Amino acid sequence: MNRESDIEHDTKLSWSTIKVRGDEAESFLQGQLSQDVATIGEQGAWALLLAPDSAVIAACYVRAHGGGYDVEVPRALVEAALTRLRRFLLRTRATLEVEPSDGGPFATLDEQIDASWPGVAEFAAGLAPHTFGRTFVEATVSFDKGCFTGQELVARLDARGASVPWRLVRVAGPDRETIDELLKSKGPEGPQGVTSWIVRDGRVVGLGIAHRTLMVSDLSGSEVSVAEVG
Repeated sequence: MNRESDIEHDTKLSWSTIKVRGDEAESFLQGQLSQDVATIGEQGAWALLLAPDSAVIAACYVRAHGGGYDVEVPRALVEAALTRLRRFLLRTRATLEVEPSDGGPFATLDEQIDASWPGVAEFAAGLAPHTFGRTFVEATVSFDKGCFTGQELVARLDARGASVPWRLVRVAGPDRETIDELLKSKGPEGPQGVTSWIVRDGRVVGLGIAHRTLMVSDLSGSEVSVAEVG
């Protein structure tokens, strides 16, 4: 019997919008987000809010709006994002205001997992952007825009071939416990394990973190499938 079959797993995602306004809204965000804010229009683009050590705090969807920008973040991360932004807001002609968002880049966890896109649970590990794959980095980071908080370490890692020890993976298996056990079977003790999951057609499908040594292991015959997110 599938141990996950009777779990009610709420997959609806909630978002908040940080409204950044003021004469220095653009220059402020240019120094805080990984994307080239000056090139972002009303259609928007992904950007990262990083800690000084380059750990991802949140992936944000940023849109130009009038004289400022709307920064959409998962509601569970909005306080952490505000704390981080306010740390560098001193003596800046910009304001931050939060309001609930009617929607977001992903409406459900199903959509996020199908897109192989990390979210709240994945960022909780405090890992660098390259952990989440080359596609993720290319969609969220500009290496031409100049300095932003966390930029030096991200750029250095990219220049060295982005060889990070932990990797975001897509997983599928009979239940979460079996998948989790496999993800934790290789590498030193760390953040590895299932991070986000849904039940689909009687199987658990989700995202997780694995050590790079698992990716070169022979998994033939395993009831769990693991694929690194590229």
